[in-house]
Amino acid sequence: MDTFVQQLINGLNVGAIYALIALGYTMVYGILRLINFAHGDVYMVGAFAGFYIALYVGFAAGPSWMALAVVLVGAMIIAALVGMVIERFAYRPVRKYSRMTTLIMAIGVSLLIENLFVAQIGATPRAFPDFLGSQSQAPYRLFGNAAISKAQIVIFLVSIALMLLLQWVVFKTKVGTAMRAVSFNLNSAKLMGINTDAIISLTFAIGSALAAAGGVLTAQYNPNIDPLMGILTGLKAFVAAVLGGIGNIPGAVLGGLLIGAAETFVVGYGQHIGIASTYRDAVAFAILILVLLLRPSGLLGSTVQEKV
Repeated sequence: MDTFVQQLINGLNVGAIYALIALGYTMVYGILRLINFAHGDVYMVGAFAGFYIALYVGFAAGPSWMALAVVLVGAMIIAALVGMVIERFAYRPVRKYSRMTTLIMAIGVSLLIENLFVAQIGATPRAFPDFLGSQSQAPYRLFGNAAISKAQIVIFLVSIALMLLLQWVVFKTKVGTAMRAVSFNLNSAKLMGINTDAIISLTFAIGSALAAAGGVLTAQYNPNIDPLMGILTGLKAFVAAVLGGIGNIPGAVLGGLLIGAAETFVVGYGQHIGIASTYRDAVAFAILILVLLLRPSGLLGSTVQEKV
């Protein structure tokens, strides 16, 4: 039981990060039917934005909750602006073309961001400042051998707070109503007087900000950041969005938590059934294949009939 609880805690912690990133995938897909494969790189941009904010403002000198809050918000703002720029200059011009064109554009933007960062700052990992203090990884005993660290508590609580805030924005505000209208039918939303370009841009901004929050929070648990850190994490978050039902916000959260839990349980129990812990990254993609074969719409998604 101790091992089960410990792996569950670790899995929910990792899954909360996947959920934050998956929300960006699912929001953009829900409105544009576009898979934004550059989204994982926005997660990386957010982590580096937080790193340089801390470096230049002087927050890297010592632990501080205020520093963490400022860096987190600053990174989210910068990533939101990056997301809006990507949408305006990369996706909007090709929106009128086929989905294959936008998909290729998304892959191109992803490769461009990664290689720009490698060219400018190098591929060497950087050590992200520890705002929670040297004791952030010290475990708090729950019962038996199960424990949770301060960093894990902060990551999970902040992630849940941001997810609830997004849910409130989408379902309780006028902007959220407009977003849902555009998601339902873009052309009808235009006829109703909604500035669809502004809503789409705002959707990219919100999704990018959540991904940046994931980057900063991850760096408090695993402080090594590098320009390629978003590739695998972004793909796993995409799998989480598909698992939950891409285009469905609660589904993205559920998918992220399930993928995170599946990974950690492979590490904790895989050796007992002949699966090495090194297969943890393969689990997400095995789940993706099974979902596409058995339930392509995802756990919470619904099958939509389209007229030809």
